[in-house]
Amino acid sequence: MASDPADRASAVLEVDLVGVVANWRQLAARVAPADCAAVVKADAYGLGAPQVSAAFAAAGCRRFFVATLDEGIALRSTLPTSCEIAVFNGPVPGSAEEFVFHQLVPVLNEPGQIADWAEIARRHGGLPAMLHVDTGMARLGLSTREFTRLADELSQESATRWRGLISHLACADQPAHPLNDLQLARFALMRRHFAGLPASLAASSGIFLGRKFHFDFVRPGAALYGINPQPDTPNPMRQVVRLKGRILQVREVERGESVGYGAAHVVDHPSRLATVAIGYADGWFRSMSHRGSGRLGGERLPLLGRVSMDLAVFDVSAGDPSLARPGGFIELLDDDYGVDAAAADAGTIGYEILTALGRRCQRIYRGMPNQC
Repeated sequence: MASDPADRASAVLEVDLVGVVANWRQLAARVAPADCAAVVKADAYGLGAPQVSAAFAAAGCRRFFVATLDEGIALRSTLPTSCEIAVFNGPVPGSAEEFVFHQLVPVLNEPGQIADWAEIARRHGGLPAMLHVDTGMARLGLSTREFTRLADELSQESATRWRGLISHLACADQPAHPLNDLQLARFALMRRHFAGLPASLAASSGIFLGRKFHFDFVRPGAALYGINPQPDTPNPMRQVVRLKGRILQVREVERGESVGYGAAHVVDHPSRLATVAIGYADGWFRSMSHRGSGRLGGERLPLLGRVSMDLAVFDVSAGDPSLARPGGFIELLDDDYGVDAAAADAGTIGYEILTALGRRCQRIYRGMPNQC
């Protein structure tokens, strides 16, 4: 007999689509009259690109960004053709016709991509693309030297129908960093070669640097999913995920007994321990060992010992015994302990927490697109 996957799941990830859309609308209002795109790469930062993108589209978003061609192909089957899908990594050799067939817009990052796309574009009578320029990241995009050499040719190219000029800030989460203004100046100088072409410099944190960084459209990603775009200040974004792990076993241990691999933790008083079905194979990092925590009935309870591949152990001595039972759940992410707090305990960033959550976590979506 078939059962509800959530009823048999070891870990459940709840995604608040209404909250995700509320974050997009907040950012869109902040940057207006500039347009607000949505970055849904890495499966919408681990939350499910088909569901999240459909919610954005229902709310009025018409420009989306992914990282790879395969992500773009998958997303095209979800979104109406009126929505533009741009692919940050651009076409790898031999893949250009896939972009054409699936109506995807490549972001062209280096001279070889630009030349190859121009040839394909002439063959098809003209094709859209975006141009990426590097203003201080030394990652993707034309260097200043490459741009200077190619600028006149690019601005006069007729087969490639430019849809946007973009760059990416390296230190936007540090408002006082001098590289922000330097990148802004470099980008503004490059933009002069493309009169009337929509320009985009700011992602999530860049939006909060002020209007001069907004240009024609912004490209938020992490902030849409509740990650704080302004570290060390109160988070203006709504938390949109809740993660809970199922309790498999509860045991009583005496003072002096060890917990987990390597006997890395030794209890210093008689305790009740709950073994929970969450581990690093699910994206709950091993670096949470000795540092993470969970919530049970309003009580925050410590994680003991090392996180293993499939399991973690929590001290539930202070928890309600009626809740600390096999089949129950310990909350791992919630409104009070969000992705940034978990990242701090794991010694990483919120981006990695979200994108690491494995497919073994059963996803439940709250609020359908027509309710957003």
